[in-house]
Amino acid sequence: MKKRAFSKTVMHTFDTIKMKKDIFDKLRAYAESTFKCGLHSIHGFNHWQNVDDSARLICEDSQADLVVVRFFAFLHDAFRVNDGSDLDHDPRSADNLDKLPEELSILRPDQLNLLEYAIRHHTDGNTSEDPTIGACWDSDRLDLGRVGIIPIDRFMSTQAGKEIARLGSKLLYMEKKN
Repeated sequence: MKKRAFSKTVMHTFDTIKMKKDIFDKLRAYAESTFKCGLHSIHGFNHWQNVDDSARLICEDSQADLVVVRFFAFLHDAFRVNDGSDLDHDPRSADNLDKLPEELSILRPDQLNLLEYAIRHHTDGNTSEDPTIGACWDSDRLDLGRVGIIPIDRFMSTQAGKEIARLGSKLLYMEKKN
């Protein structure tokens, strides 16, 4: 068990190094450049930041790939054309992954496949046993309060996502952990 925890720590450290501030800034700038709804929309920058915050918290307590989940946070809604019923935004966002600028092309093929699947299916309402896909979807769902929907634990994939939904707050979750 300790070996697993150690390797998880090493993996998160490695992934964090890969997500240096300049890469993160470029990722956000790219998402902003493709987004048509305005950065203050319900699917814009504040939402992406909330998803990213939840993603980092969930990844602390799982085997999820932090790099993939952080890319998901900023790209899953990047190709929306409106804040209403844009049913094609998932496949549109997933289909545009092959157009990422070269400086953002740091994902291995297995990571890109996970990201593509997570984006393409993030509004299907499913849960996932895969820790990375689950962390992506939970991170997005935990921000449903912005549109008046209370996140419910049975719609979460990860233990952390379920607990945050049960507690109703990331802050309460962090306090409980400490």
